[in-house]
Amino acid sequence: QVQLVESGGGLVQAGGPLRLSCLASGRTSITFYMGWFRQTPGKEREFVATINWNSRNPYYADSVKGRFTISRDNAKKSEYLQMNKLKPEDTAVYYCAVFNSRGYDSNYYRQESYDYWGQGTQVTVSS
Repeated sequence: QVQLVESGGGLVQAGGPLRLSCLASGRTSITFYMGWFRQTPGKEREFVATINWNSRNPYYADSVKGRFTISRDNAKKSEYLQMNKLKPEDTAVYYCAVFNSRGYDSNYYRQESYDYWGQGTQVTVSS
């Protein structure tokens, strides 16, 4: 089992920054893809960003590209999401998730690919 705990959510004004963190514990693997998804009430959970084990291949949803940066620290078993230039439409519950893959996986954007999930952290962007 793998446990994921997100932190860093909160209320921020539009245009401001916020940094989310996710700490993994349990049977973690360095070959995990570590990703972020978000969900608003009544909508499907959507892909935000993910990063492979060596941090050479980050992937982003078009809606956040250029504003959000995903990173990870394998020694700390953590991943981060630096969110800049936040918009009210970024308001959502943000979830950390991981799945194990030794190579490139073209399904990195599908929530069905991810095996473990955190409990979520609320991000609210005021206009």
